[in-house]
Amino acid sequence: MSQPPTEPTAGATAELAHAVVANVEQVLRGKTEAIRLALTCLLAGGHLLIEDVPGTGKTSLAKALAASFGGSAHRIQFTPDLLPTDITGVSVWDQHRAAFEFRPGPVFANVVVADEINRASPKTQSALLEVMEEAQVTVDGVTHAVPRPFLVVATQNPIDMEGTYRLPEAQLDRFLMRISIGHPSVAVEEEILTGRARSAPPELSAVTTPERFAHAQRGIAAVHVAPEIARYVAMIAQATREHEALRLAVSTRGSLALLRAAQTHAACAGRHFVVPDDIRATAAAVLTHRLVLAAQAEVRGTTTSSVLTEVLDRLPVPVLAPGAASRHPASPTPR
Repeated sequence: MSQPPTEPTAGATAELAHAVVANVEQVLRGKTEAIRLALTCLLAGGHLLIEDVPGTGKTSLAKALAASFGGSAHRIQFTPDLLPTDITGVSVWDQHRAAFEFRPGPVFANVVVADEINRASPKTQSALLEVMEEAQVTVDGVTHAVPRPFLVVATQNPIDMEGTYRLPEAQLDRFLMRISIGHPSVAVEEEILTGRARSAPPELSAVTTPERFAHAQRGIAAVHVAPEIARYVAMIAQATREHEALRLAVSTRGSLALLRAAQTHAACAGRHFVVPDDIRATAAAVLTHRLVLAAQAEVRGTTTSSVLTEVLDRLPVPVLAPGAASRHPASPTPR
């Protein structure tokens, strides 16, 4: 296979995105927007949290993305009795060598599908914190790097369901995006039922390689961010910090995450510059799980989604200066 070009382009990223979305749609019908957001998250170099009720296709989406991406993929079913070493691996005594030998756990893969992550105890969930942030695992004082690129696609059931644990804010912050899939329409569900009655779901093949995927990720930083766009993101963050309904607002890390997601959204659309619509299209998936409501707001039935919508509706949408979108200075990247 030929090597990817030296200079990544927005057009090449758009082609890759189109191929992956079309591939995943073979097993997840009628959810194009959710698939696009999920791919945007992974191309941005972030980790994805898919939250919804059972039976809506959370695991199917995660596994389909892993299959489309190529490379190694491991699935971990989180249960209440899962131990941290079941994820990271463990050192065992080798009698022949008279030394400890590290046996890597399932986290050592390019794509790790963490199914029903909030069914495990907080101690086990914390085993993912280091590897999600630094792409490495430390066992018995020895650091082991995981393969690159490294992506975690986690699914979780709503926290009010029996047998689930609330993910702490520190762990939620490690996920670049949180999305929901929702139930399909009647027409789409009828199509799914008819198709499954005739044959089994298709086995997906990879439409890209880990090398090309990583190459596309590196090209995201070249997507230009005009000063007006950077100020717009800063104003969104400041507005959440001043909102009376919020106890925890958007941090600088959250602002950087939103900007990175917007750059990726623009590249997937074939553009080399960010426009306000890129910010608005990714804001809910990037920011709502980082917001924490005040007690009084929760009693009133306020949601983080409604607060963010109010913030976006109040702020004026920036108008880019002529020619500002076509410049190509270095753009900030969150890491």
